[in-house]
Amino acid sequence: MTIYYIKTTYCHGEAMEPERNNYDTDSLAAFMKLGIVILSIIAIVGYGIRIIPKAVTVSNYGARKERPIYSVDTQEKKVALSFDCAWGNDYTKKLLKLLDIHNVKATFFMTGDWVDEFPEYVKEIAEAGHDIGNHSENHMYMTQLSPEECTDEIMKVHEKVKDLTGIEMKLFRPPYGDYDNMLIRTAKDHGYYSIQWNIDSLDWKDYSAERIVKQVVNNKNLDNGSIIRMHNGARYTLDALSLIIEELRDMGYELVPVSELIHTGNYYVDQSGRQYAK
Repeated sequence: MTIYYIKTTYCHGEAMEPERNNYDTDSLAAFMKLGIVILSIIAIVGYGIRIIPKAVTVSNYGARKERPIYSVDTQEKKVALSFDCAWGNDYTKKLLKLLDIHNVKATFFMTGDWVDEFPEYVKEIAEAGHDIGNHSENHMYMTQLSPEECTDEIMKVHEKVKDLTGIEMKLFRPPYGDYDNMLIRTAKDHGYYSIQWNIDSLDWKDYSAERIVKQVVNNKNLDNGSIIRMHNGARYTLDALSLIIEELRDMGYELVPVSELIHTGNYYVDQSGRQYAK
């Protein structure tokens, strides 16, 4: 079958002999089929581009943000003193003596290296009735590690403390305060509450004792349920400690270990890191 395309031309306003061009209908049909295929591919690709990012976005948006505990919601005027033990031991014995004099129980977060170097102090801290917390084996930036490596960092020091004291630690403080969802979930999988702080004494900067005291007691974040971070090896912590305890008590606060401050039943942590009982 042949179709005709008639083209009429004009010369000086008069019609000339029509021209006839013919096209094979089979060729035309094949061309049309090819066009349909190409348009279909474009439509499918375009639709995929439009919907795939939307699916990824929904997945990311729905991801739950895991947060450690920075402070605790409580009606009681209670705060917790905590000490990170990652280096040095020059002041630990005197710190323990001061805490005993003031009848204060605190929380000591220890690295595996510190436990290895000062096992007798680990025992002494435990025997004095203070909390012992996990501060990782090697004090690394754990967000740069795999889940398996994080487990090793947590559980190696866990076993060391257990062997020395019989204590199954339940409190974990990420080194440098550095964390992500994976780390918090890994710690939780091993029975740990991840603990940060909402008041940093900044004693690690070797400020004067007076400045450390002001940093704590005049802190705008100081409130019921606050967790205060200090260091056993910082230069002026010992000089500041008695004043901090006395001033906090004058303000009506009771000092308790972290284990007595946090909610251990059903709870949630809000965007600011404050823990609430459900």
